[in-house]
Amino acid sequence: MDLLVRAMTADDCDAVAAVRIGGWRWAYAGLMPQAYLDAMSVEENAADQRARLNGSTDSRVVNVVAERAGAVVGWGCLGPCRDPDVPNNSGELYVRPEHVSTGVGRALARTLVERAAVDGFSSLVLWVLKENDRARRFYEKAGFTPDGAEEPFDVGGASVPEVRYARSLTRAG
Repeated sequence: MDLLVRAMTADDCDAVAAVRIGGWRWAYAGLMPQAYLDAMSVEENAADQRARLNGSTDSRVVNVVAERAGAVVGWGCLGPCRDPDVPNNSGELYVRPEHVSTGVGRALARTLVERAAVDGFSSLVLWVLKENDRARRFYEKAGFTPDGAEEPFDVGGASVPEVRYARSLTRAG
């Protein structure tokens, strides 16, 4: 079936929250405390998504969804990097596709990388759980490499190590 990647709207917030929470529960099972994953709320995340989408005045923040047969099956977000040791013209990419190995993640990542290059970002960075081998392989295939930064991610009373990945961009994407 055809896949459409488009700008996210407020009407997508419930579907995006379901994709995001479902993705976390699936991808992070065994890597994070299960009680934390079980306590995640689709409704609360949808409200957070709606508030961020409606309250964002930074034109560098981009939210996109992947749609197949009229249903949202993936979500990606791009925005200025919050890490103090990364140049201001860098970006940060999150892709949490619900449909793994179907091309959804690749389409979202390609769209956001192209958009970041057009918007003048010189690089993208993202954080990945150190033990999330599937995600690390995905990002490496998309041109990202570990940049040496690591930090603990405190979640549900546990410290889960993360590694930072980076990708340089050119105007050609």
